[in-house]
Amino acid sequence: MALRTACAVALRTGTDLGVNNARTFVTTAFLCKRVPPLGPMPNEEFDMKNLQSVERYRSYNRYFRQAEEMKNKPAWWKTYRGYVEKADPEHGAVRVDIGLPYYRPCRLKEVRERRQVMKANKENADLERACRLRTFKIPLDVVQEVWKKNCGPLHIKKLADHYGVFRDLFPMAYFLPQVSLHICYGQDNSGTVHFGNRLTPTEAASVPQISFDAEDGSLWTLLLTCPDEHLLENEAEYVHWLVGNIPGGAVQSGEELCHYLPPFPAKGTGFHRYVYVLFKQEGPINFQEDVRPSPW
Repeated sequence: MALRTACAVALRTGTDLGVNNARTFVTTAFLCKRVPPLGPMPNEEFDMKNLQSVERYRSYNRYFRQAEEMKNKPAWWKTYRGYVEKADPEHGAVRVDIGLPYYRPCRLKEVRERRQVMKANKENADLERACRLRTFKIPLDVVQEVWKKNCGPLHIKKLADHYGVFRDLFPMAYFLPQVSLHICYGQDNSGTVHFGNRLTPTEAASVPQISFDAEDGSLWTLLLTCPDEHLLENEAEYVHWLVGNIPGGAVQSGEELCHYLPPFPAKGTGFHRYVYVLFKQEGPINFQEDVRPSPW
């Protein structure tokens, strides 16, 4: 807060007043810049010196509901969400779902199955003993498969929104990734592709090994693109790999339309996003006019 001090001094001599004994008058004024008062601070309603008087939530559900209400409640201070929403041109716009139909399993059925599993685990003496002795090993492959079937597509969609994949590749559109791609670079599968991990151009110099689960008789098209790499146009992109008419999940049996082009990020341009996109075909497509010659 800006603060100034203005001093006005009035001096009159005795000869001016016509008297021999004169007094000196000194006046001082403080000028303050008025600003609007701050709003209520978080947790201001709680007495930090008497925490025992604070009402307990008594359950996680009550705490979660209260936290969601407070998160969506507008605040007088500036937030990171406000900056992000202001910078996003698609914020608040209605986007079109261009993906495959998503059939979510019955919630009631999931809850019943989960309760049965929890009941069986509580009655399993060997499992209790292994957990108590810290010798129990969680099967991560089973956890991964359950995650893919339940909340995996929603989590991957949020990651794609976070990295701006839909905004830059599919403006005003989105989809739920329902088919999981297993992508590994190198002979020893050391360069595994996840959802936003970092790989060097040396690790991605050769053609990766890709597999995915698909129905027999289905046809697919696989695309590898980069929205950050074009050297001349900001809105353009380079196609690094394009394979069409993939039968089932056999990528090596598909028709290679554009041969694999290794990443070549320019120096000083930071990290680049390389996105694998899998399209499902309704039937065989004639790509003879779209085949590109091999650059090697």
